[in-house]
Amino acid sequence: MSKIKAILFDMDGVLVDAKNWHYEALNRALSLFGAEINRQDHLKTYDGLPTRRKLEILSAEKEFPRALHPLICQLKQQYTISITFSRCRPVQQQIQALSKFKSQGYRLAVCSNSVRESVRVMMEQSNLLQYLEFFLSNQDVTLSKPDPEIYNVAIAKLKLDPTECLILEDNKNGIEAALSSGAHLMKISSVNDVNYNNISKRIGEIDAEVQA
Repeated sequence: MSKIKAILFDMDGVLVDAKNWHYEALNRALSLFGAEINRQDHLKTYDGLPTRRKLEILSAEKEFPRALHPLICQLKQQYTISITFSRCRPVQQQIQALSKFKSQGYRLAVCSNSVRESVRVMMEQSNLLQYLEFFLSNQDVTLSKPDPEIYNVAIAKLKLDPTECLILEDNKNGIEAALSSGAHLMKISSVNDVNYNNISKRIGEIDAEVQA
């Protein structure tokens, strides 16, 4: 029997190739006020952070008016949902992987820095929601990644030890959160890495380490 009992997935960049969607949606909202974030700054500073944190940085570093934060968040969410409905499609290898792991008794959940509605819509459009025991969004925690709170909450909800959980993450903030939670980590370079064979291999490596 494997030491791993649950698999926790980040969403953007792991299950859904949505990083550019969030970037496009936020910049579309910011462009109304001439405050777009360039690609280099996005990758260096903003990638993987929730919108409210991105706006805090933008205000601190470029004096973007804080009074506009609620409007930008609202517009960004509308644009993100619109992009999701037009671009998000099921990926067979991910459906196969989650279906197989669920049938084998693994408990599956998503822990995302995105807002709740974005997570729900993306998981529905990807046809993955049916395989999840639950999902957590940035609205379910006080502190976003790189703080491990979202993973701590998920692991407590599962009533498991962190060492019984495998977390799939793709960016530095998520990786830091995963490691700080005490769970095992599988680093993801792209959504193409997320398939049954790759995840099974990582679980096998963890089991071998435990038995050594």
